[in-house]
Amino acid sequence: MEQIIQKIAILAFPILLAVTLHELAHGWVADKLGDPTARLLGRLTLNPIKHLDPVGTLAFIITGMIGWARPVPVNPLNLKDHRKGMMWVAMAGPVTNFFIAAISAIILRLIYKTSLPFDASISFIMTPLILMIHYSVIINIGLAVFNFLPIPPLDGGRIMAGLLPHGMAEAYSRIEPYGFIILVVLIFTDFIRLVVSPIVLSLVRLLLGGSF
Repeated sequence: MEQIIQKIAILAFPILLAVTLHELAHGWVADKLGDPTARLLGRLTLNPIKHLDPVGTLAFIITGMIGWARPVPVNPLNLKDHRKGMMWVAMAGPVTNFFIAAISAIILRLIYKTSLPFDASISFIMTPLILMIHYSVIINIGLAVFNFLPIPPLDGGRIMAGLLPHGMAEAYSRIEPYGFIILVVLIFTDFIRLVVSPIVLSLVRLLLGGSF
């Protein structure tokens, strides 16, 4: 039980940061492109409670890598260009996570250029802090890669719909009601472990270097 509590304590801030800024980015871009839905519903906020999904948060805690948040509501009819607008709105979340991962990696590299991680007198502070920043890289990369899967209603599915010709995009969007089922099947057939996880870990190693 103590180890579980410690794990949750370490993961809490990286998860809250990742999902809050991911959803805030969706809502902010939608608002700038003409859809005020998220703003009117109070979702353009840094309050993580507004964005957390209990099951998605549990998935983050269990995997330490992949999960999801409560989607920010977007009305495509309010966007100036429905299809392209939704594509940019969808892209905003994962791109934000890549940015957070990069910043976290830079901070971690800078810390390791100092003597702080090896100072025993402050290890009680540095050890959990370093773990939090390390998990920030992993969780943000995981959230971005997972959301880039081209399966509606994930962000990748909406991006794909914006790139396809109109007729093909409409046909592709009809998959959305079955998207969750497809994801469950992929998870239980080890697709996530065999395909997504290696991509995530490769990107993490690229950002942090082989020594991390």
